[in-house]
Amino acid sequence: MSRRSPGLALAALTLPVLLISIDMTVLGTALPALAEDLDPGAAEQLWIVDAYSFVLAGLLVTMGTLGDRIGRRRLLLWGSAAFGLASVAAAFAPSAGALVAARALLGLGGATLMPSTFSLIKTTFPEPRRRAVAVAVWSAAFSGGAAAGPVLAGFLLEHFWWGSVFLVNVPVIVLLLVAGPVVLPESRDPHPGPFDLVSAVLSLAAMVPVVAAVKTVATEGPTPTAALAAALGLGAGALFVHRQRTVAHPLLDLRLFTRRSFSVSVVTNLLGVFALVGLLLLLPQYLQLVLGLGPLSAALWMLPGSAAGVAGALVAARLTRRLAPPALVGLGLAGAGLGLALVAAFGGLAGVVVGFALLGGGVALAEALTNDLILAAAPTDRAGAASAISETGYELGGALGTAVIGSLAAAVFTARTGQETLGGAITHAAGLDPAAGSALAVAARDAFTAGLQGAAALGAVVLVLTAVGAWRQLRAGAADDREPVAV
Repeated sequence: MSRRSPGLALAALTLPVLLISIDMTVLGTALPALAEDLDPGAAEQLWIVDAYSFVLAGLLVTMGTLGDRIGRRRLLLWGSAAFGLASVAAAFAPSAGALVAARALLGLGGATLMPSTFSLIKTTFPEPRRRAVAVAVWSAAFSGGAAAGPVLAGFLLEHFWWGSVFLVNVPVIVLLLVAGPVVLPESRDPHPGPFDLVSAVLSLAAMVPVVAAVKTVATEGPTPTAALAAALGLGAGALFVHRQRTVAHPLLDLRLFTRRSFSVSVVTNLLGVFALVGLLLLLPQYLQLVLGLGPLSAALWMLPGSAAGVAGALVAARLTRRLAPPALVGLGLAGAGLGLALVAAFGGLAGVVVGFALLGGGVALAEALTNDLILAAAPTDRAGAASAISETGYELGGALGTAVIGSLAAAVFTARTGQETLGGAITHAAGLDPAAGSALAVAARDAFTAGLQGAAALGAVVLVLTAVGAWRQLRAGAADDREPVAV
């Protein structure tokens, strides 16, 4: 292990998180082309985007704990192979249903990658200052990947079919499989105890019905089926929590949540990604179908947001020399909220470009700091489980952002036009006589803009409230969290 280069190890650890974050947002740009080819309905379109994030979120805690037991590098390499195979299946999916299934398999592979990369940072960089820099680079890869997804998709769609946005994963996976065994150290919990299969099943039983309820309400409104699913999920969640408190070797050590810096940071990450990914779902469609830009042009106009995300994460550790992390987290999220407020108030090309840059930079700055707080709070032997909780917040935030913010925008659009999707309305308008078609196209674009601005306003409120809450709670908890969690 001593002969391995920490720099090469960090480079290898950024590859999986880059791919996973790109996959969270790459479909936003590809949706118009994908919808034209596969013709998904509104619910199918949301599931194509969400299946990946929800499956990933549902399995992260299980996979993080599994990595603590069998070895984090081993799990990382196994997951990489699965992710590559699922990428090929998604690229050549013949139908919307097949693509949903492939996206779910991508989530399964991704669930093995995220906790492994984050926990390996803690074991590779035990010294706090070097760890903070490594976390900043890791966070920059996550933020940059999430923001660069539309840029990459725009370039690929100018030259290839929509499946290329998945197939591009394969060379990176091959590189990781070749380099990983050489440059990455292995680490695991030396005294893991037995694996709690019952808790793993309960965690899925809690997540899946709740997700189904959220999706049903988003697409059909409150229904008895949604209420039943939510009740089943919450009941399984209560059983899961009870079991973690009573068994000798729990799947999830709930004592981690007694550390205020840990619990507040996880919630902050969830809400920051909620706002970021929610806008990233809508923004490419707005640039292409409302403002009339091509996929590559739309992607290039989003490039400032990508650059701001990388810069925000990289400067976070340096800024802590002048301001305490709680103040920086609050300022970052407040700046991100200002960006969404600009989108809500003004729209247009200038409004969304400047607003997206503020959003990407602010969220990345805040989450580089909260990620370091999460790692610092967790014992080394439970790094995988702690990392999994953090990544569950990320992925659940992204999926909820897509469902809630996307559904709000869709509800405004459908109420004004009677159509399910903007792409479908534009296609329908093209088949009408010129006067009626033009009227429908204008009404559809206006309705989508109104939905985008309403969704941005909601995101702005969420981020400002999160900024205030995170600043106050992290500042109040700084003294409480000086002692390590007892295990």
